[in-house]
Amino acid sequence: MDLDVVGLSRLQFALTALYHFLFVPLTLGLSMLIAIMETVYVMTDRPVWRQMTKFWGVLFGINFAIGVSTGLVMEFQFGMNWSYYSHYVGDVFGAPLALEGLMAFFLEATFVGLFFFGWERLSKVQHLVVTWLTALGTNFSALWILIANGWMQNPVGAALNPQTMRMEVTDFYAVLTNPVAQAKFVHTVSAGYVVAALFVLGVSAWYLRQGRHAELAKRSMTVAASFGLAASLSVVVLGDESGYLSTEHQKMKLAAIEAMWHTEPAPAAFTAFGFPDQKARETHYAVHIPWVMGLIGTRSLSTEIPGINDLVQLAEQRVREGLQSYEALEQIRALQGKPVPAELTARFEQHSASLGYALLLKRYVDDPRQASAAQIRQAANDTVPQVAPLFWSFRVMVGLGMYFIVLTATFFILSARRRLAARPWLLTLAVWSIPLPWIAAEAGWMVAELGRQPWAIEGVLPTALAVSNLGAGTVLATLLGFVVLYTILLVIEMKLMLKAIRKGPEADDALPARAPAKAAPAAQPETLLTSE
Repeated sequence: MDLDVVGLSRLQFALTALYHFLFVPLTLGLSMLIAIMETVYVMTDRPVWRQMTKFWGVLFGINFAIGVSTGLVMEFQFGMNWSYYSHYVGDVFGAPLALEGLMAFFLEATFVGLFFFGWERLSKVQHLVVTWLTALGTNFSALWILIANGWMQNPVGAALNPQTMRMEVTDFYAVLTNPVAQAKFVHTVSAGYVVAALFVLGVSAWYLRQGRHAELAKRSMTVAASFGLAASLSVVVLGDESGYLSTEHQKMKLAAIEAMWHTEPAPAAFTAFGFPDQKARETHYAVHIPWVMGLIGTRSLSTEIPGINDLVQLAEQRVREGLQSYEALEQIRALQGKPVPAELTARFEQHSASLGYALLLKRYVDDPRQASAAQIRQAANDTVPQVAPLFWSFRVMVGLGMYFIVLTATFFILSARRRLAARPWLLTLAVWSIPLPWIAAEAGWMVAELGRQPWAIEGVLPTALAVSNLGAGTVLATLLGFVVLYTILLVIEMKLMLKAIRKGPEADDALPARAPAKAAPAAQPETLLTSE
């Protein structure tokens, strides 16, 4: 990435998003887990489930507060760093974000307060309703945000107004039901559930290793293992759906993920391992699994998946087609509000789907109509994202996803047999696995966002045109400021969480804890949760 205004603006948004996404998945998953725990409490009236709800609720509250503070900055960045983006697509992109604030954030923020302060003021059923509304509000918030992000990946239900140079909504229902957005929502939320499940599993395993709060820990592990297994399986299934949709809507992203330089005969092989070389347009030491990619990407044995080289040639054709739309656009704008001839409008609309490809030339020439053949080829080559980071991020995500299924399935079986403390080394493994779902989630976001480059809006607005008119020094200064601020918030989060975990449940809710049977010494996971 070049560290010019565009590169620095991308880096700043990427870092703030990745920091923010350290908190979001745990909030999504913990809200559902505590709702499940309180439901069991209301149904059974057993105090241990109330204790569990309140304890994990404290950790949810800490994470929620820090997550909100990091998320607010991201929305302001659209105006600060991406002002032309906000002008060009704000009419479409802003609607889901506004609805997220009005319909979801206010809902969860209101009921979070009632959750913490309503235990003695509400009946059990009333408080349970509050807890579920908090969980639904949290997940509903993710829905609107991912509808907005899904539109960036697959811009449906909108069209460019050539006189105002703004994208305008033509079918809001199509925006809401965008298949890419829906697949991203369920996949991302399920990933958040996995993060929370392994967090609860790991902390509970640490308690068992310590011989503390055994009743709370065993029940929490049972819920987390069941919930985590279901969520882990869902992530795989829903991730497959996302891959299938990429075949239809983001062919270059899929080809880059696979480092598939050439179109292969159907069904294409899956590259399990290799070292992509973007300059040479080949993958060194590649290990292929026959047919798998064709089955995943097309769900058939006869449909081809186009390779990067063929897609670059197609992009060059679209750049040339987009120039015709750009020419018509300039003629319409030259009329300065006068009536536009029908034939001119028709010529613009005929090629408007490729207008964004012509705008890729703005990086090399002020007037795309003056671009040389070499510049057109270069613009077409720019449609190839960075292959190596995509290739490895995807494989890290998938590999960890398989591990989560095995881990949660193992603890699910142990909980069914009431033998959670029978394998101390498994408890140790659960503790050390706590960070892994975050790594998988961050890798997933890298796949989604790096794979869309060079587009801010897929096929519509190049990232290079979306930035604000700022100096590189200004962006660099704010970038460093945000990194320092977010790092401080992350340290505060970890200290507060560790303090709450070491303290355990509130004394007035605590139940007698039975220590597990002594076992042979194993690697000491205690340092993970006791170090400052």
